[in-house]
Amino acid sequence: MADLTARHSGIGMTSQRTRSRMVERLRGQGIRDEVVLSAMNSVPRHIFVDEALASRAYDDVSLPIGFGQTISNPQIVARMLELVRSGRDLGKVLEIGTGCGYQAALFSKIAREVYSVERIAPLLAKARSALRELGIYNARLRHADGNLGCRDAAPFDGIVVAAASGEVPKALLGQLAIGGRMVLPLGGGGDQQLCLVERTEQGYVEHLLDKVKFVPMLTGIN
Repeated sequence: MADLTARHSGIGMTSQRTRSRMVERLRGQGIRDEVVLSAMNSVPRHIFVDEALASRAYDDVSLPIGFGQTISNPQIVARMLELVRSGRDLGKVLEIGTGCGYQAALFSKIAREVYSVERIAPLLAKARSALRELGIYNARLRHADGNLGCRDAAPFDGIVVAAASGEVPKALLGQLAIGGRMVLPLGGGGDQQLCLVERTEQGYVEHLLDKVKFVPMLTGIN
């Protein structure tokens, strides 16, 4: 237990002080949601990257996590969570692209229930291990094609997609609750934009926002 506590606390470039500096940097970059900032201050990001990269875990960069995937930089993660939350209490949320599990861990702090889908089995296994190590039990991880979402658990108050698609997957639109918000990158190659989709009683409203760069959304499972 003592070893785990020390690992979570970190030292030097993985310490709580470094994590707090990251949060102050996020404030300077325009993140205002204190619930999101508190979550990012409490979740040790270095747990979710390879030990060799742990000293860069709180830098404003994306990092490789294997299998051609990355953990997004802290600013874009915070931005997407802030957009989805929009100052609301979140009940049930869906993440497409579990990756290393970091964003699912953050979601677990700001929502009652988290469902997260990953198509790459070894990544999912690592994410499960990291979440278990941190004692996070309100996140349900599934090995599945993210394009299909998680129909049996729908509808969701919020959906975050961590891979870029040419269009909003229709299955995900149908799984968004009325009043819900979905954030995803749209576009291919170097021409991607963050998109906010709001579902109203009348239908769906899309807002194109920041330019971003994400790995592409793929079909099937590995």
